[in-house]
Amino acid sequence: QVQLVESGGGLVQAGGSLRLSCVASGNIFSINAMGWYRQAPGKRRELVATITSGGSTNYADSVKGRFTISRDNAKNTVYLEMNSLKPEDTAVYYCNARPRLLGTADFWGQGTQVFVSS
Repeated sequence: QVQLVESGGGLVQAGGSLRLSCVASGNIFSINAMGWYRQAPGKRRELVATITSGGSTNYADSVKGRFTISRDNAKNTVYLEMNSLKPEDTAVYYCNARPRLLGTADFWGQGTQVFVSS
């Protein structure tokens, strides 16, 4: 079992920046890729960014050039640096960990709220 704890959310003005952190604990050797998802009011949860254990990254088109995902395996932590924030980035951001064993359910954090004001 894996536990994920997010931090770093808050209220910022448009154009500002935030850095989210997610610390993994438990059976961390079972983790393959990690990532960030978000769910805005009235919207379905969507992919923001992912990063594999080898460092390969993938981003949603809406955040390319503005957000950067990184991973510190020694600290069992994944980060999401968010720059040039827009009101449409307002959402609850969830940390995700995908097991190496395909077919096993993903692990999720409790989420951290990001609110970007106009």
